Amino acid sequence: LRLGGQVIGFSDPQASSAAKGESFADTIKTVGSYADIAVVRHPREGTARLASKHSSKMPVINAGDGGHQHPTQTLTDLLTIRHYKKKFSNQVIGVCGDLKFGRTIHSLVKAMNRYDNVQFIFISPKELKMPAYMLEKLPPDSYRQTDDLEEVLDQVDILYMSRVQRERFVSEEEYLRLKDYYVLTKEKLDKAKDDMIVMHPLPRVHEIATDVDEDERAVYFNQVEFGMYVRMALIIQLLNLGGIR
Repeated sequence: LRLGGQVIGFSDPQASSAAKGESFADTIKTVGSYADIAVVRHPREGTARLASKHSSKMPVINAGDGGHQHPTQTLTDLLTIRHYKKKFSNQVIGVCGDLKFGRTIHSLVKAMNRYDNVQFIFISPKELKMPAYMLEKLPPDSYRQTDDLEEVLDQVDILYMSRVQRERFVSEEEYLRLKDYYVLTKEKLDKAKDDMIVMHPLPRVHEIATDVDEDERAVYFNQVEFGMYVRMALIIQLLNLGGIR
């Protein structure tokens, strides 16, 4: 809307022709007949890639596919890191929370692994550890795993917190047991480096106490604003609107 366009779409498949039996491929081809660009967010992994295969002219943006990837959030995260840390290389990144289903985390790790001397500390309970297929893509000496956040707080340059995702759990009991496993408080943050930054893709539930918000190292609300600019720039690039003002 800020770019002067209009938005059409649906978040509930029951509001589309899919409820009448239309295939996903036909839905994408139909949307491509009257839209300039599509933003696909779907609970099933690989849906955005599938959409791009059935879209001959219309660019497709992956806004999150299940527990797989979330590339536009990673662009946001990269801009945030560049703004506050001035560089991508030589960083120790602590990633905390739901590493099993956290698609923003998977995308960020994949992106930051491209840079020199980036070390990851994966912080999670054993039930929510980083998937093996992600670890296989990393050099063995580029990461370590722990379940103790406080133990490593003084070592990280960037702390990326994430919520435990209720929608990923079949068992409510299991979710309730794990949802407050990590809570970053002002007291805990006192153990961290003065120039560390705390990031979060949001929404926040309980994993960052509100008393952290006033700390200058908490950058997650600025991160949201960066996300708006990044996505605007992405749309401009994909639609070749370089002359827009």
